[in-house]
Amino acid sequence: MALSETETADSAAAHAKPRPQATPGPLDGDPALIGVPTFIVGSIALGLTLVGYVPAGTAGAPLAIILAATALGQLIAAVWAAALGQSAVAAIFGVFTGFWLSYAVLVLGLTHGWFAIAGSAATRTQALFLISWLATIVLLTLSTLRLPAAFTVLFTLIDLALALVLSATLNGSSTLQTAGGYTVFAFVAVGCYLFWHVTSLATGGRGLPLGRPAVS
Repeated sequence: MALSETETADSAAAHAKPRPQATPGPLDGDPALIGVPTFIVGSIALGLTLVGYVPAGTAGAPLAIILAATALGQLIAAVWAAALGQSAVAAIFGVFTGFWLSYAVLVLGLTHGWFAIAGSAATRTQALFLISWLATIVLLTLSTLRLPAAFTVLFTLIDLALALVLSATLNGSSTLQTAGGYTVFAFVAVGCYLFWHVTSLATGGRGLPLGRPAVS
């Protein structure tokens, strides 16, 4: 007796091999979970140095944190973001990888005489560093105006801190340097807010309001 169409379909389904379940890709997650807190810790160390928490002349005090935590964390976050195809995020963390690494090299080089720079030339070298990075971070700020407002506030405060420290370097002003340090603490506060946001999202929460972009 011939099988009905339904019986035939049921028999075929019973003998068919089960299809393998789709497995998640090896790359996932949010690189900011590493990039933001490592940025925060290095910024705190730098801010404390600028406001005079350590004695004058000890510019190398924050380098252990900046090299082993901040620069490395920014690099990991940049590579992670690039692997996920998050080009803008990778660019941001990549730029700050360069900033923190070059800051460490600058301080170590001037402290140990690696570059054969001394006297007033050392001051101009520091100013060269600050001018170069100020121009670059301003460009980064302008190019990310489509991001939520919290990011614009963060980058603008970084620009202001660099400008104050540049003025302090050129004028030998401890007051401007201290102001730069407190501005660093201001963008640390914004960084903490952003970290709470990404952590909330990563743990199943709704995140925090970040404000509307300056450019839609």
